[in-house]
Amino acid sequence: MKPLTLILGSSGKTGSRIVNKLNQLRYPLRLGGRKTIPAFDWEKSEGWDEVIQGIDQIYISYQPDLAHPNSIHHIQKLIELSKKNNVKRLVLLSGRGEPEAFACEKLVENSGLEWTILRSSWFSQNFSEGMFLGQILERKVIFPKLKSTEPFVDLEDLTDLAVDALVKNVHIGKKYELTGPTLLSFQDAFGQIAKELNETISYEEIPLDAYVTMLNEYGLDQETIWLIRYLFETVLDGRNESVVDDFEKVMGKKPKDFTNYVKETAKSGIWDVVKT
Repeated sequence: MKPLTLILGSSGKTGSRIVNKLNQLRYPLRLGGRKTIPAFDWEKSEGWDEVIQGIDQIYISYQPDLAHPNSIHHIQKLIELSKKNNVKRLVLLSGRGEPEAFACEKLVENSGLEWTILRSSWFSQNFSEGMFLGQILERKVIFPKLKSTEPFVDLEDLTDLAVDALVKNVHIGKKYELTGPTLLSFQDAFGQIAKELNETISYEEIPLDAYVTMLNEYGLDQETIWLIRYLFETVLDGRNESVVDDFEKVMGKKPKDFTNYVKETAKSGIWDVVKT
């Protein structure tokens, strides 16, 4: 009998892909999110027990990010309820270079349950499904000044490995660092998109404080603004300027390059400007 899998963050970038892939494999699933029934809300732990009852394994995508100060308390609580409900396996999505994420990883490693940890770089899909899409559609990018480069990872690769960790035993007790095959600056990444679209995307760098002020003027919520400041100050300070071959070693194929992601995504039309 295939295990019943709970996908936390089931409507998110990674969770939705894992749901689709496990559905194709005909794995029984329970979706976990604020709009699911029963609902799973990281800020309302009193409802977690109902969601976890009867579950065999859990994919954990923490919102908004494991860098958030509340993450350690929440992950510890989730582990306690998982053990109470006889959950066997946890697969945790973590982040490179985040001290709070490393603390959460340790909790999972010491849980006494089967575990796999996926420590990820920034997603390529942030340019098509996340925080950068709006600026690309406006063809005008304003970005904090950065010197560091990033090995953007494609979510199809990440979720292929996540699914593998849920359906096979060979990944138990393993921690994988996931990167794309090349280092790119954010300016070069936006430039590749502009080149593929054969259009101009203006790019302006401003100090981080000015960028945060701009986000406040746009009315972005304070939690998201805090997270953005944290990530740009901490994670993008150069500590992650390295490419790792964990994905190729365990999956037997090379990770998707950002250039290929751009070519495929451009064909989808997501970056096309609708003209009225």
